[in-house]
Amino acid sequence: MTQYFEDMVVGAVERFGAYRVTREEVIDFARRFDPQPFHLSDEAAAATHFGRLSASGWHSCAMVMAMLVEHLQAIDHAGLGSPGIDALRWLRPVHPGDTLRCETELLEKRRSASRPAMGSFKSRLIAYNQDDVAVLSMVSIGLIRVREAIPSSG
Repeated sequence: MTQYFEDMVVGAVERFGAYRVTREEVIDFARRFDPQPFHLSDEAAAATHFGRLSASGWHSCAMVMAMLVEHLQAIDHAGLGSPGIDALRWLRPVHPGDTLRCETELLEKRRSASRPAMGSFKSRLIAYNQDDVAVLSMVSIGLIRVREAIPSSG
């Protein structure tokens, strides 16, 4: 059953995902998008506050996005995209061998006055590693279809 604006409950918490971070993926992402030495080399990372190879924060965001999209597809969320993120924090390094998971909390929702077939919502997402240490947090805005706006057939 598709999840529409009307089905969303402020305060609801959802837990999902299990993303295993691999060394190869960390280095590949860094080579392509964030080629800083501590994302590419054990030796360079050891000389920094990271202490060992760590994933780019943008890679962490991409891994979270992969888990989020998989979750939204599984619940058949009637999403319409996102106009942006209000807050993003990289709280702790993500390392090869970590397994990430997500928790979201619906903070608020409102129906669009100018586009009655659409609603918006704000949610907080926190990504945790396998030790339940928060590694990333963000507050994002999403857009979603309104069920009542769907024309009835017949």
